Amino acid sequence: MSTETPSTHQKALQINVDARRYGTFAEIGGGQEVARWFFRVGGAAGTVAKTISAYDMAVSDAIYGPAERYVSRQRLQAMLDYEFKLLSERLAPTHGDQCGLFVFADTVATRSFSRHEEGHGWLGVRFQAEPREEPSEIIIHARLLDADNWREQEALGHLGVNLLHAAFYHHHRPEELVDSLMDDLAATRAEIDMICLSGPAFAGVDNRLMSLQLVRKGFSAAALFTAEGVVVQPAELLYKRPVVVERGTFRPVTNTTLEILASATEQMATDPRVGGQLPLGLFEMTLRSLLAEPHEAHLDFLARVDTLNALGHAVLISNFDSYHRLVAFLARHTHQPIGIALGVPSLKKLLEREAYADLEGGLLESLGRLFKRDARLLVYPALEVATGRIVTLENLRVAPSLQYLYAHLLENDFMVPVHHWSKANLGIIPAEVRTRLETGDPAWQQMVPAPVAAMIQRERLFGLKSA
Repeated sequence: MSTETPSTHQKALQINVDARRYGTFAEIGGGQEVARWFFRVGGAAGTVAKTISAYDMAVSDAIYGPAERYVSRQRLQAMLDYEFKLLSERLAPTHGDQCGLFVFADTVATRSFSRHEEGHGWLGVRFQAEPREEPSEIIIHARLLDADNWREQEALGHLGVNLLHAAFYHHHRPEELVDSLMDDLAATRAEIDMICLSGPAFAGVDNRLMSLQLVRKGFSAAALFTAEGVVVQPAELLYKRPVVVERGTFRPVTNTTLEILASATEQMATDPRVGGQLPLGLFEMTLRSLLAEPHEAHLDFLARVDTLNALGHAVLISNFDSYHRLVAFLARHTHQPIGIALGVPSLKKLLEREAYADLEGGLLESLGRLFKRDARLLVYPALEVATGRIVTLENLRVAPSLQYLYAHLLENDFMVPVHHWSKANLGIIPAEVRTRLETGDPAWQQMVPAPVAAMIQRERLFGLKSA
């Protein structure tokens, strides 16, 4: 094949004529769009051992066991487990020495006469990179963005072939594997918002870096990691939960940063709108907070995620340049209230008209989008260093042209003050913490949470210089 990016047709044909690959296709919900490619290009007898499409829920449950949701990671995993076990039992004795066996599976919801929401689905492949080798696995979650059912099905077919081809021919180069997943697909047609690689073919691969690559490439708007550092599809963590999110660079996270989120989350838990639920406290970083040099950016990114995870918090990495896009993303996965925890300096930046030159309606349009989704700003005070004055939401001075708008937001509780704060933390300035850290001034250790200070010293993070 040429050095040019192969088409979906070429990829399916390459797999069909590769005598080392043989397996099962199991597809639910979006048609047999992936298997169809292999019959369509010819030579499928060399690749396809079986295809199955258990559409009826009772039939699906009888084969794979019951599931809370049919389009879920749980159901996909059950499909891969069952079909690979069955395939190995039936074909390993006769094909095991010559072929790497595989199972491709997907469970998908597309638009229909009764379902008008955008499509989405889980796709996965379990495969032997070499004959008789322990299987490896790739799982992805994708949003299907086309407005027509047949276009969603078409996109699903491209995604499935790309995934299978990537597993077979790029598993030893994970970055190339991720790069190839959207071949023959425009970003306006599909989004891959979660990827997980496991097994011997991916030993040493960090799934957080693979997720970061999805965001960098524009294949996904954001990637979400649990407090344990596990990559998840956003709905797995956010579904039906109130959320409080704090944006920052977290290089490193300071005592003030931690108090802002903790106080805002505690305050929102008492909000009648959340019905007694404990909100999820979430830290968010944009790609703009990453370093420019790729290798150093990866290491720095992981260090920041690790320090935030050490404090027991989930982390979102995104390409959102404004708060209203962040809120729109969160609102897609939960209908519960959303809180934005931020300090007075961040509030000032949020109200700068210059930041919204890309919007026809400017600042007003941005605020309209932000607050239409049951979102609220929880604002932590700041210390005015020159005067020693404590600046709060109530006494913040804004430009004369913003005074009436500001009063409207305040009076209607679109912005509320964070009630619990400590004066000691108001004096911690992140830029000063970084300077002390990089110059060897040990005073920085008192400005960050103890677990973070220990991790920075132990692993020499963020340009730490010894005293």
